[in-house]
Amino acid sequence: MKGIAGNQTNGLIVGSRLNVIDNTGAKVIEIITVPSYHGVARRLPSAGVGDMVIASVKKGTPQMRRQIVFAVIVRQRRAMRRPDGTMVSFEDNAAVIVTDTGETKGTDIKGPVAREAAERWPRVSATANIIV
Repeated sequence: MKGIAGNQTNGLIVGSRLNVIDNTGAKVIEIITVPSYHGVARRLPSAGVGDMVIASVKKGTPQMRRQIVFAVIVRQRRAMRRPDGTMVSFEDNAAVIVTDTGETKGTDIKGPVAREAAERWPRVSATANIIV
């Protein structure tokens, strides 16, 4: 896992719901916590594109529902600034379910993936069709 250049805008907090864009059987997940987040007292942990989160599956197949999973955020609606100065935002908040080491559980990713997430997680970039 590589670091991301510059300051990332964290657009998702604990309790945010994300669409799952792989073929693992989960459709919607809710963020429970953000591992390795070191914040301020009484501030909710937040995450942005390229961050790994621990989430609960809210909608999906009966086998996947109510499971606790690791996920990598690949899209967020909140605009973020890239090191070259361009601002990027997406239509929805989306994630890909992974193992605790960063290996993707699904074999296919639907829709675009942010370049920041693809650079940081090599297995996500290998599975993605479109990298923006």
